[in-house]
Amino acid sequence: MAIIKPFKALRPGEESACNVSSVPYDVVNTEEAKQFAEGNPVSFIRVTRSEIELDSNTDPYSPLVYKKAKENLQRLISQVPLIIDETEHFYLYRLIMDGRAQVGIAATFSVDDYDNNVILKHEKTRKVKEDDRTNHIVTTGAQTGPVFLTYSPVKAIDKIVNETINNIKPLFDFTSADNIKHTIWILPNSYNQTIVEEIAKVKSLYIADGHHRAASASRARKVKQESNPAHNGTEEYNYFLAVLFPADQLKILPYNRIVFDLNGKTKEDYLNEISEKFSVKLTSQPEPAEKKSFGMYMDGKWYMLKARDSILASNALSKSVAETLDVSILQDFLLNPVLGIDDPRTNKRIDFVGGIRGTKELEKLVDSGKAAVAFSLHPVSVDDLMNISNGGEIMPPKSTWFEPKLRDGSLVHLI
Repeated sequence: MAIIKPFKALRPGEESACNVSSVPYDVVNTEEAKQFAEGNPVSFIRVTRSEIELDSNTDPYSPLVYKKAKENLQRLISQVPLIIDETEHFYLYRLIMDGRAQVGIAATFSVDDYDNNVILKHEKTRKVKEDDRTNHIVTTGAQTGPVFLTYSPVKAIDKIVNETINNIKPLFDFTSADNIKHTIWILPNSYNQTIVEEIAKVKSLYIADGHHRAASASRARKVKQESNPAHNGTEEYNYFLAVLFPADQLKILPYNRIVFDLNGKTKEDYLNEISEKFSVKLTSQPEPAEKKSFGMYMDGKWYMLKARDSILASNALSKSVAETLDVSILQDFLLNPVLGIDDPRTNKRIDFVGGIRGTKELEKLVDSGKAAVAFSLHPVSVDDLMNISNGGEIMPPKSTWFEPKLRDGSLVHLI
């Protein structure tokens, strides 16, 4: 049984929403964050990446950074100003990208459900990133960006969503610099009980994106609980901010790979070696049209790789869904044995490029000499994600890229 709870959002008003909301903290580095904030004193990225306002030599995980984040949040609350709703609400958050819309319920969700695997995961988290957001949440007293959740669609909830977006004026509606349209509504409170009851019938919710945010909310709850002798389980820190989207509205983009060298091999030796496991043909199509196929860019040319029958036969015997994913096939039969990429989480000879950047970005990185070879992948499906999560499995690192992204600062949960 999944728990969903309305909350009092801290949010911008209609006139300031576009300027306040910012890209997610974890899709930009410090220099990119500075560029996003330039000329915009109310950008929420000054809260989520507050190191941009400190000396360039400052450790981005220093206590000074989290102190500055708290100061900047308080400044935005007073100067923008940001609004705290007087009543707890559910909210709708609609994203439109390239004409495709997805609408989710913004709410708070139980940390216990996360800890007890009612809310399922498909990725491992890194301690350093957990430490960062845990310190950020505890110091600011706020969850500043939502986790991206998904679930199997529920008709009664779909009906409520459609009635609201067709009949209620939104709180704000703006198009961000990346041409994504963001619209948020307050759901009429008359629907609240139905939403709570319908979600309670759902066996599992799934983290699509935001594993580190969710893990950090769990750790922050533990910190807050230990410092609160009157803890009773109803405090806001027992819940975390997320937007819940029906799975049939989602689109997963591939997470492509570049490798910086050929592991000491000549181009000819490399091609001969990979041809043992993959058919290799020149192509004009850089993106694979089907699973078990891979685009490969090298020396100004695109090749299409297709897994040979020997690979497909070994995959058919696998009991693990994760081992049959294209990212696993590429890793297990090419990146590791041929290019020496033993652990893609830690090996510094590989990097990852989100599918939103397209194959032109792969060409640019290889043509510039930064990378020796690039690989474009077929995207993982939502069914794959759910099946892996249901089985308690973990996807290989950098398997999925979700677009469009939810903005930080549009709805904030104070704990």
